[in-house]
Amino acid sequence: MNLFSDLQTFFEHFGYHGPWTRVVEHCEYSLVALGIAAAIAFPLAVLTGHTGRGAGPIEALAVIGRAVPSLGLLVILAIKLGPLNPAVAMVPLVLLGLPPILLYTHAGIRAVDRATVDAARGMGMTPLQVVWRVELPAALPLILAGLRAGAIQIVATATLAAYVSFGGLGRYIVDGLSQYDYPQVVGGAVLVALLSLVTLGVFWLLDRLFVSPGVRSR
Repeated sequence: MNLFSDLQTFFEHFGYHGPWTRVVEHCEYSLVALGIAAAIAFPLAVLTGHTGRGAGPIEALAVIGRAVPSLGLLVILAIKLGPLNPAVAMVPLVLLGLPPILLYTHAGIRAVDRATVDAARGMGMTPLQVVWRVELPAALPLILAGLRAGAIQIVATATLAAYVSFGGLGRYIVDGLSQYDYPQVVGGAVLVALLSLVTLGVFWLLDRLFVSPGVRSR
């Protein structure tokens, strides 16, 4: 099996615009899962980081999220809820995205210089102002790192959605294996890898656009 010949066969068979629909589906699953994970993890991590309490529960939640087998959970949910229920694909992906967002955001807030926080409070800032104007800007590199780690894990694992009749790039891998169509498997795997690299590039750009050079250098 030759990688380049398999890729050529894949694109000749499906056409250069054929995979686009699957790429869009894959991005939709990944973005929704990352958004839900961030909506759950971010406020919780900011609260615990700001107050200095709850580090133990944060670590416990992260360990649970990492320990849950995604494929096993996917199969159980498909049996209980039905294979076409969107929650079947979303729940395992959200659980994958939670741990890095929780841990990195909590660590970023706690790493902010306490003298700076005390000075902000001494100037009369409310707790919300301290979080918004002091802690979040200083913690932004680690916050983005957590989002990036969660996004990469979700993008790579979203291929599992194809095992329960959903779309995305995993369709090429699942269908290709069942049909012994190895060019289709290789094409799907390469597209997932490329999408992961694009995700890294997006977060690199976000880091350059929104993180202060002084904060980035530290």
